[in-house]
Amino acid sequence: MKRKIITIDEAACTGCGLCIDACHEGALQLVNGKAKLVSDSYCDGLGACLPACPADAIHIVEREAAPFDEAAVAAKQASPTPPPLPCGCPGTLAKSISRPKAAPPEVSPAAMAATLESRLTNWPVQIKLVPPNAPYLQNAALLIAADCTAFAYPDIHRRFMAGKVTLIGCPKLDAGDYSEKLTAILQNNDIRSLTILRMEVPCCAGIANAAKQALVNSGKLIPWHVVTIGTDGAILEE
Repeated sequence: MKRKIITIDEAACTGCGLCIDACHEGALQLVNGKAKLVSDSYCDGLGACLPACPADAIHIVEREAAPFDEAAVAAKQASPTPPPLPCGCPGTLAKSISRPKAAPPEVSPAAMAATLESRLTNWPVQIKLVPPNAPYLQNAALLIAADCTAFAYPDIHRRFMAGKVTLIGCPKLDAGDYSEKLTAILQNNDIRSLTILRMEVPCCAGIANAAKQALVNSGKLIPWHVVTIGTDGAILEE
């Protein structure tokens, strides 16, 4: 039968998993970091998952599909909940991280604090709050960092923030897409370079994708690269 049903743009999907929580029928799962429709018969075609997608990757189309099977959905929901899949979504990978016990500092706390100089040179830093024409953006080297990287990577000020204008965001929790704001920033300023600092989790791909889209939209050729930080604080890819 021909009916309304969702379709997912895999290129746009960031794997954040918010659509899965929004689908009451359990019709969606994360597979290899992308949202997938498990079965046509689980999708009622009402689109409750659409507003939850921050990347506008889900749409309603009309196509040949198996009819919505309310009984099958009820049976699925009544079955025991399987353990979380190792999809990489932060919400399914809660864990403790063991660290070797730190040795007592050989210098006084006051002397140590004097060596820990902040390299932040701009305010605000949240992407949503930064005006595209903020004076510090002109001729800047930009660091676009996912929120969690500052907590996972201990030397972020010296290694990544020094000499750069820092912008931060979380593609999973912030509403909307960053690409529009970043496009305006690139179009309104002579940006010298772009460094994207992301976590290894799939949903963090959204911040890198937004930066790439902004580069395309702006039409400017700007040197850029992506650095991936592991949940244990190691640099996985640079």
